[in-house]
Amino acid sequence: MEIGGILVGLGNPGIQYAATRHNIGFLTLEAFLKDMAKDYRVEQISTSKFNGITFKLAYKNADWICAFPQTFMNLSGDCVQPLLAWYKQSPEKLFVIHDDLDLIPGRIQLKKNGGNAGHNGLKSISTRLGTQDYFRLRIGIGRPKESSQVSSYVLNGFGQDREAIENAVSASVFALKDIVEMGPVKAMNKINMKKKD
Repeated sequence: MEIGGILVGLGNPGIQYAATRHNIGFLTLEAFLKDMAKDYRVEQISTSKFNGITFKLAYKNADWICAFPQTFMNLSGDCVQPLLAWYKQSPEKLFVIHDDLDLIPGRIQLKKNGGNAGHNGLKSISTRLGTQDYFRLRIGIGRPKESSQVSSYVLNGFGQDREAIENAVSASVFALKDIVEMGPVKAMNKINMKKKD
């Protein structure tokens, strides 16, 4: 069956990181697969191949490969590059779901290409692929007041932003549904046109 695309949620493995801002990608992709499994076939492919846990979503006439890298964040490319190579997919078929310091908590945005904005997961992926020409579903987590606090900020819980971030995860599940249903261009217009609160 045709490959529709590769969906990769970014995060750090380990229970201690599970409910942190940096693991928004994991949380979102997990919620998406759980939701899709109600109506479509979702099967686990591997727990270690490609340095990640991978699933296959059979959606209508295409299979979507979904991956949770089990490297740490700054080595995410060590999962993504072999995954794309194995399935013979170009970076244009890649959708990376990640936390974003430059968006306020609750905001989401789908974009293609662009810089890595200091995100070590994106930096690793771009380096291993040799390009930044892939899609990113950005999920806002906001910034701490002091730049020196960024590392501890992303590795801690949601705090006062819990409701906004949980709403963003829910909105991102719908965004991923739009991507697999209507394609990235139409989905991007729909997702990014939504009211910016």
